[in-house]
Amino acid sequence: MTAKRKRHKPEFKAQVALEAYKGEKTINQLASEHEVAAVQVSQWKRQLLQGVPEVFGRARPEVDPDALTAPLYQEIGRLKMELDWLKKNLAMSIDDKRRCIDPDHSKISIQRQCELVGLSRSSWYYQASPALESPENLNLMRLIDEQYTRTPFYGSRKITAWLNEQGFPVNRKRIQRLMRLMGIQAVGPKPGTSLRNKEHKVYPYLLNGVDIVRPNQVWSTDITYCPMPQGFMYLVAIIDWYSRYVVSWELSNTLDADFCIHALGRALEQGEPDIFNTDQGCQFTSNDFLAPLQEREIRISMDGKGRALDNIFVERLWRSVKHEWLYTHEFQTVPELYTGLDEYFEFYNTERLHQSLSYKTPKAIHFA
Repeated sequence: MTAKRKRHKPEFKAQVALEAYKGEKTINQLASEHEVAAVQVSQWKRQLLQGVPEVFGRARPEVDPDALTAPLYQEIGRLKMELDWLKKNLAMSIDDKRRCIDPDHSKISIQRQCELVGLSRSSWYYQASPALESPENLNLMRLIDEQYTRTPFYGSRKITAWLNEQGFPVNRKRIQRLMRLMGIQAVGPKPGTSLRNKEHKVYPYLLNGVDIVRPNQVWSTDITYCPMPQGFMYLVAIIDWYSRYVVSWELSNTLDADFCIHALGRALEQGEPDIFNTDQGCQFTSNDFLAPLQEREIRISMDGKGRALDNIFVERLWRSVKHEWLYTHEFQTVPELYTGLDEYFEFYNTERLHQSLSYKTPKAIHFA
């Protein structure tokens, strides 16, 4: 007999989503503690972030006779929208039904989409993401990250071959999935590897042949993967190209745009660059991320597809962070990781001497 799928109360979802938003634990930790799928924790966090502005933006409606019939018209509109959606997704295989589920649909919930196409929600959750990454996969991700930091030109084929040589008999398909989860890809031009949102506008790369001669002329940003004993975190940083000064940084347990927007807001409180350079990732092409730059008339530059060297200064920063700090310390909890990174970036900005800066510190050059 098949066990009934467990339904979670809104209060429980809100509690888990708030814990995820605090960022004090990895998604794997929260999923394990609350006995839910990791993908559910990520979705509840995303729903919380999307719903907060609506809570504070609600206005008390005036008394209107038409309001009495509004719910009926809304229900009719909802049913028509669902019917139109359903017509597009009839006569599909189970795999096709899984692929047509849109977790980011603003109107139709995942549960309702599954009901409309005749797919059990548990089937979609299982296809979308396992409940937790196994300890074996977490170890592989740590090894991939260390080797990728040493050889960022390695793609999934060479990473797979390297792991096999180290005594880990894994196939390329598995390594491709883990690298996608980590948000990394080999450096070098290649087709179809950008993880951007095709609906977002992509800006041209503005830095070819540009001489960087002063602070706040060019800032750039990027995201990297931080391994943890249980799960992982994502780190974003904003760096000044001329001085190598880390203007701001932020941690997150999910790869969303929210923590990137927070890091950008903190950076803009300290100054404004002439040009802001990013890659084509969906976090950086989102309207919420770009709006503060557009409001200040800061020119936006984006790397070419598959060209990590267009953002080489941030890539060098990640190599320093990992080899000098993350790989030499064992941070057991997210607060420990946050404190450790805070110490390292303070050291990096104020004490670490850079050969490219004539053995001066980034802070000395940035505020000269």
